[in-house]
Amino acid sequence: MPLMTQAPATPRRADRRHDREIVALALPAFGSLVAEPLFVMVDSAVVGHLGTRQLAGLGVAAALLTTAVSVFVFLAYATTAAVARRVGAGDLSAAIRQGMDGIWLALLLGAAVIAAVLPTAPWLVEAFGASPTAAPYAATYLRISALGIPAMLVVLAATGVLRGLQDTRTPLYVAIGGFSANAALNAGLVYGAGLGIAGSAWGTVIAQCGMAAVYLTAVIRGARRHGASLRPDPAGIRASAQAGVPLLVRTLSLRAVLMIATAVAARLGDAQVAAHQIVLTLWSLLAFALDAIAIAGQAIIGRYLGAEDREGARAACRRMVQWGIASGVVLGALVVLARPLFIPLFTTDPAVQGPLHTTLLVVAVTQPVAGIVFILDGVLMGAGDGPYLAGAMVVVLAVFAPAALAVPALGGGLVALWWAMALMMTVRMLTLWLRARSGRWIVTGASR
Repeated sequence: MPLMTQAPATPRRADRRHDREIVALALPAFGSLVAEPLFVMVDSAVVGHLGTRQLAGLGVAAALLTTAVSVFVFLAYATTAAVARRVGAGDLSAAIRQGMDGIWLALLLGAAVIAAVLPTAPWLVEAFGASPTAAPYAATYLRISALGIPAMLVVLAATGVLRGLQDTRTPLYVAIGGFSANAALNAGLVYGAGLGIAGSAWGTVIAQCGMAAVYLTAVIRGARRHGASLRPDPAGIRASAQAGVPLLVRTLSLRAVLMIATAVAARLGDAQVAAHQIVLTLWSLLAFALDAIAIAGQAIIGRYLGAEDREGARAACRRMVQWGIASGVVLGALVVLARPLFIPLFTTDPAVQGPLHTTLLVVAVTQPVAGIVFILDGVLMGAGDGPYLAGAMVVVLAVFAPAALAVPALGGGLVALWWAMALMMTVRMLTLWLRARSGRWIVTGASR
């Protein structure tokens, strides 16, 4: 009898263990994710008081910088998976050595970006649509901020190292410290030192360099503690780059989806594109919550596979998908309930509010699908299944592009465009679910 009463509790105990791990990793990850866009918000708030031309210039430069950095987000994703595998295998020295390869790659890529941006800054801001009056401010901000790109990429790679080591608290503390320093430096340099928009750029660069220094200190201490080499290893750097290429393809395909959606919305009229930007802002905010669980998934799955625990990886994947669905349902309900409060915060124009009400319903309905997508995306990243993710995202782009482009041709509006976005998420869910169900992503060992 005792055996019969204890056996059913085993799955529940396993679920509770997974729940504790997910919460411990996801909550700090969510905090650090939310802190990142606050950098731009602080810059906008400070520069906004200088004048409209300066703020317009900042908007163009910030869009360029955000695009450039988001392209290299694979530095965090690929490093997390590789380090977590080594942790699962019980080789902390190799885990940190793997992380150092990612950091060296970040420095090399950062130097290349600086070399490309500094001489082309005026052309880039003009190509991005900066007006003649805003262009000089945009070029100034872009040239100075480009100097901080190596630090930004080091932060991405080092964040991946700590996540792989199952530590998401340190990135949260660093993000909070960086945000606070950025706010103080911006105010002091822009107004106290009278540097204008250049002061805002220098404040951000200094804050980013400070964050990178803190991360590097943490990683170097870990390397010395476990006897890991800090020297650049060409073979390891090359392996990190190769692991990142498929994730780069995935990221570029996803960026293409968002750019197509915005381009189509622009063809629907001013009110429609204004509503689209508001919906996209909310969609991005919801994505932070789901992405935090996905980040936990990257770290947990990588560790299980490194430890050659197939069943543990399957069980963790199953539990995280349940979290994704539940989170999606809750977020969807919040979107529906918060519409009357959310919409007036952004606009009082009835022409914009009209499509917003219905479009937000589409976003709400698709949140459970988004929950599955984000979780399985994180699981497969944690498994190092980058080539599949790249191919699947290219397929998704191929399905979405004609569907979105057909919206204005068929006389559809913003709601139809976001149903095309819902189609995109559904196709992503199917491609990821088929891969997860096949079990082919389960490749155990210290390296894939």
